[in-house]
Amino acid sequence: MKSRPRLPIALTIAGSDSGGGAGIQADLHTFAALAVHGTTVITCLTAQNPRGVRAIQPATPALVRQQLEAVFAELRPDAVKTGMLFSAAIIRAVAEFLRAHPAVPLVVDPVMLATSGARLLQPAAEAALRQRLLPRATLVTPNLDEAAILTGTTLREPEDLRRAARAIHQRFGCAVLVKGGHLKTAGRDAMDIFFDGTTELLLRAPFVPGVSTHGTGCTYSAVITALLARGCALPDAVTRAKRHITGAITFSQQAGKHFVLNHDWDRRRQAR
Repeated sequence: MKSRPRLPIALTIAGSDSGGGAGIQADLHTFAALAVHGTTVITCLTAQNPRGVRAIQPATPALVRQQLEAVFAELRPDAVKTGMLFSAAIIRAVAEFLRAHPAVPLVVDPVMLATSGARLLQPAAEAALRQRLLPRATLVTPNLDEAAILTGTTLREPEDLRRAARAIHQRFGCAVLVKGGHLKTAGRDAMDIFFDGTTELLLRAPFVPGVSTHGTGCTYSAVITALLARGCALPDAVTRAKRHITGAITFSQQAGKHFVLNHDWDRRRQAR
């Protein structure tokens, strides 16, 4: 049989969102839009929709490890991302497994709170995140609230994002993308800061008014993961991901009572 092109593979380790807007579902939409084969390790089942999280049922650490072993045995990923991990036990299981695969890029989206405000990381799990997972990360992508927790500071001004990115890099040794989308003092722009110890990037895009979407953080980190799986250098992946998430919000569509991200917006526009 004639040989066929090899698809890049990305793995998402995260929770399932029954509303389809965030978590595993958002990641798989994103991977498919970027021509990357998506694999999954489901850490939690959630009953949720864009309005809120009604229930969380975590997987056992043993089941999480079995999923990891199954994926790596036959579909070794070119890049990995983590999202909702929920418990210290799950974080330990994931970190222990990934330490045995140090060459695989790891994007950590330190999911602590849902957009609705529901807590998605148990208080006891924060220490495990800091001690076990972040030192293994290639990139961590905190939003304003998560960066404030990781640094113990409040982020109010654009300069605070820069200081937070440098503080997180110094503490954990990984590259950092601080997402400042909700920073009121940034004016009309959604502003993010990337820092990897050498390169600093200020990423700006016009804030999209009148559109409230669910799963932007998941999608942003999934775009970066997919591009890393395709061989992009990290600064380039982050820059391209900013453009992609801005387009996904700008061209969002209505589903039911809510707007949903248009993960495939770029390919659809090119196909016209």
